Amino acid sequence: MVIKRINVLKLAIFQGALMAAFGLLAGLFFLVFGSMFAKMGGGAGAAGMIGGIGAVIFLPILYGIFGFIGGAIGAFVYNLVAGVVGGIELEVE
Repeated sequence: MVIKRINVLKLAIFQGALMAAFGLLAGLFFLVFGSMFAKMGGGAGAAGMIGGIGAVIFLPILYGIFGFIGGAIGAFVYNLVAGVVGGIELEVE
């Protein structure tokens, strides 16, 4: 089997969704550890919690947008290069 072409929009949507999931995970880490480190530093834990809530909202959006753009660029470049060198050969059983 040889992958000769990748649908740009399909890969961009997949990559955007995957990166949004990673953004949510990163936002949850900010939420948990941000409030914990704010408390340990003598500050108000609420400040870290508010920043963490913002991270849970904005990081998945930003990761999703940049993942979509990166996926579209990656698929487009792959299609250009695969046209010249012939694509990636997969051996499946």
